[in-house]
Amino acid sequence: MHSIRNQFVAFVSVLLVILLILLNIFPLTASRDQVFEEKKASLSAQASVISSSLGGLDSLTRETVSDVLAFLDISGFARTIVVNDEGISVYDDGGQTGVDPEIADLRESLSGKNIFHSFFEDSAFRSSASMPVSNRLGMITGAVYLYEYDAQRAQILMGIQSRIRNLSLAIGLVSLATVAVFSEVLIRRMRELVSSIRIVAAGDYSHRLVTRGNDELTELGDEFNQLTERLDTTEKQRRRFVSDASHELKTPLASIRLLSDSIVQNEDIDPEMMREFVTDIGNEAERLQRTTEKLLDLSRLDDDIQVVPEPVDVKQTVIDAISMLNPLAAEKSVKLRCDLADGCVIMATAEDLYHIVFNLIENAIKYNVNDGMVHVVSEADENTVTLTVEDTGIGIPEEDRLNIFSRFYRVDKARSREAGGSGLGLSIVHDAVLAHGGSITVGANKPQGSVFIVSFPRPSSEETGI
Repeated sequence: MHSIRNQFVAFVSVLLVILLILLNIFPLTASRDQVFEEKKASLSAQASVISSSLGGLDSLTRETVSDVLAFLDISGFARTIVVNDEGISVYDDGGQTGVDPEIADLRESLSGKNIFHSFFEDSAFRSSASMPVSNRLGMITGAVYLYEYDAQRAQILMGIQSRIRNLSLAIGLVSLATVAVFSEVLIRRMRELVSSIRIVAAGDYSHRLVTRGNDELTELGDEFNQLTERLDTTEKQRRRFVSDASHELKTPLASIRLLSDSIVQNEDIDPEMMREFVTDIGNEAERLQRTTEKLLDLSRLDDDIQVVPEPVDVKQTVIDAISMLNPLAAEKSVKLRCDLADGCVIMATAEDLYHIVFNLIENAIKYNVNDGMVHVVSEADENTVTLTVEDTGIGIPEEDRLNIFSRFYRVDKARSREAGGSGLGLSIVHDAVLAHGGSITVGANKPQGSVFIVSFPRPSSEETGI
């Protein structure tokens, strides 16, 4: 496995080398080209002056050419040569030792061409210019050759090149050291994140990564901590759910076993007591069945099984639920009052909406007071369908309202068990409402009781087909 740090350092090193090479080559190349242009302009101008001055002579002889050049005071060249129209040298100052004139350039100039050469060699600029000499009639009477050897400018450029090279090496070393330190810090932070992931993967959901800075890795660490926190919460809920579910199932099972053992062990049990025991067994079995059905409903909602929504009339659903709950209301001496508007149609499943309505009204009856009342209201506006269930019961304390939709949560455990509650009804309501894009809130009635408000988006006529 290739280390990310090594790959990163290698990439930066290659990029740095390319930049340093360009830094060492481009400025010097541009400077040399500029010197070449200056040499061409200078030598061409000098050769043009000499050519023009010699063009006034009828013929080029050693005496006349020497006189003209002496008058012009031409100096500073490594070598100066003048030839006549036959290519014979009539002036040659000898110049520096080892400097050979470009004979071919002189021949080219005798044919009427201006020739210039400039190059950098042996730590010096070597430049030459050759130009024809024409008389007043435009006839070529000879040629001028100037050669310049400039080591001073070359030394300046070589000094600059040396300084740039040293500076480049220093920049390179400092940059590599900085990259090495930065990559080590970056890799250490990534290793901390990987280590934290492994710790959480091993089951320690309480672990949190210590984040610092304000960059993408910090953002990734914060997202990891949020994910871990959600996993921790989910794990705690799962454990509590398993514990509560086991307890809820164990209690009726224990009662059934105890009652059945009593029947089996008591051979002389009278028919009345037998009927009472069997009735109790039936009640516990019914309680066990209700709890199992609610657990299955929650499991279905948790699985997020895709269902095809259909138009469901809230008013009709409330009427159906109340018809089933009338006996319970009569038993508890609770009055049911309904104000149901027409046209309250939502997109849902009939089963889910029935569970929502049934559970809310059932709870309002169970946890009410004698001669209490349950008021059910359905209404709709342009965008929302609202179902409100109010009661005059025992109410929900303020500190418990945030938890009443949690599974197996009970406000008053003793009264809930007495009423046959499992702590799952409101969880089913909450998940079913959210599954169909709605919302549910709970508040307190004055002076007592509770109020649940369920809101659904109102579908368009195109969606319902009505």
